[in-house]
Amino acid sequence: MADVYALPAIRQKVRLHICDGLNAQYEGGPSYMPQWMWPFNGLLVARDPVALDYVGWNIIEKKRAELGMKSLRELRREPRYILTAADAEHRLGICDPKRIERVEI
Repeated sequence: MADVYALPAIRQKVRLHICDGLNAQYEGGPSYMPQWMWPFNGLLVARDPVALDYVGWNIIEKKRAELGMKSLRELRREPRYILTAADAEHRLGICDPKRIERVEI
């Protein structure tokens, strides 16, 4: 995924990333599994696609923790593409929570 997004034809044209989080799913994805869905009632908007995905991942992990579920990392199912996209080779964005400004309205 990171290699495709790094192609100049894509990387240079995409400026805004919007994630529909009105309904979110914390297990069983990427296919639709309504039994693991909850009304998050939010939109994630960012200029940095990696930061957006990182924040989304953390939202899902928080929900899993609230429900007493193991983290995706513990289950060895974490979204590694986020780390790949942020690595020194791809540099598509950041996934360091200290460098991500999160504004909630």
